[in-house]
Amino acid sequence: MKLIFERGKKGQGCTLLPPCDVPEVELPVPMRGKKPKLPHVSENELSRHYTELAKQVHGVNDGFYPLGSCTMKYNPKVNERAAALSGFTGIHPLQPEHTVQGCLEVLREASQMLCEITGMDRMTMQPAAGAHGEFTGLLLIKAYHDSRNDTARTKIIVPDSAHGTNPASAAMLGYDVVSIPSGPDGCVDIGKLKEAVGSDTAGLMLTNPNTVGLFDKNILEITSIVHEAGGLTYYDGANLNAVMGLVRPGDMGFDVVHLNLHKTFSTPHGGGGPGSGPVGCKAFLAEFLPGLLPVPADGGLCMEAPEHSVGSVKAFYGNFLVVVRAMTYILMLGREGIPAAAKNAVLNANYMMQKLKDIYPMAYDGTCMHEFVMSLEKMKHEIGVSAMDVAKSLLDYGIHPPTMYFPLIVHEALMVEPTETESRETLDEVIAVFREIYETAGKDPRILHEAPVKTYIRRPDEVRAARKAVLRWSED
Repeated sequence: MKLIFERGKKGQGCTLLPPCDVPEVELPVPMRGKKPKLPHVSENELSRHYTELAKQVHGVNDGFYPLGSCTMKYNPKVNERAAALSGFTGIHPLQPEHTVQGCLEVLREASQMLCEITGMDRMTMQPAAGAHGEFTGLLLIKAYHDSRNDTARTKIIVPDSAHGTNPASAAMLGYDVVSIPSGPDGCVDIGKLKEAVGSDTAGLMLTNPNTVGLFDKNILEITSIVHEAGGLTYYDGANLNAVMGLVRPGDMGFDVVHLNLHKTFSTPHGGGGPGSGPVGCKAFLAEFLPGLLPVPADGGLCMEAPEHSVGSVKAFYGNFLVVVRAMTYILMLGREGIPAAAKNAVLNANYMMQKLKDIYPMAYDGTCMHEFVMSLEKMKHEIGVSAMDVAKSLLDYGIHPPTMYFPLIVHEALMVEPTETESRETLDEVIAVFREIYETAGKDPRILHEAPVKTYIRRPDEVRAARKAVLRWSED
């Protein structure tokens, strides 16, 4: 495919702006930037270019998207309509507070709803994404220990099945990361946890259900062990979609939680667009929350910083329109719909797992939650077909591959999360594809080695793409 700069020729174009109807003013030379190099294309070519790009993108609106641990669920269009209301889009964060009371009410009500769902007492909407929320949550933990002059707590405990961003977030704050292994059941090894905690433990980072799709039956004991050692507990909300409305992290013993609105609460996910990773906490940590929080004042609302705030982690109030989308989703589902969505997510995952486990070995036995992990290690050793081969083959069927080679504790892993928004008919179609790929692997593995054959790009050199990425166009 040609880049847009490679289309058209000099002199071509289309009128996008009306003639200037105000006096032109030249900027001082020091303030002038370089004149941008823009493509010379007609409106026809411009339309065709973006249509061609759209055809090469696969999203939830295009087909099945079972990206494990990411909850790629359908985003209801009513969310977009609410976020497009002029009362939300036609404002500026520097307006006087009395002119944006409706927006402050959205921040307050959304915060209260998320606190109720998570079992937290206060919530900030400032963080712009999940990993940003992790970092912010750890800032609260650090501020708490520092306020008590408990500076010897230098270690954060992270299970080996944790999300990859967990240890990175802890390291960014200067903590030493202590990894503890999972037991044979895929859950936290209690014995190893007891060995790891001590007077130097600042906290534990954990998600439940965990990254292999299992609910840790020992969660109350786990959080108690950390609390008894003087540490705090942090809940990664990446997998909340499996338990929202049913079990609350606050009731499991967690002190801090971050949420992924783009996962659990159906706001746009990926594409470089705005995300949102609100952070909630128990009351004793609320004084450290970042940014400004909506509080009652003179019959309305005003924004006020907590007494010992860690400062702002993003400009103003976070990505506000993402919060509007999430709040719309919560209001549409209501008290009955939120837990029903979680139950359906678990049902869909278990349905797929049961229909596939006779030919695809599952990493762990028993009932899963919102996702399940297959291990293709035996298939690779016996017939030379890897998890990568199966994932690439799915592309030829118009299916986005599941998460590959993660979690790292499962060899040749494929992690599948169908979400609650997929119908049984769709699941049956996908199950049939997985079974067809398995049969093809047994008859002629070379077919899978060559897949995909129907996509615009087949198998790129991923190592080279990562190490020597070409991220900008040059006419030289």
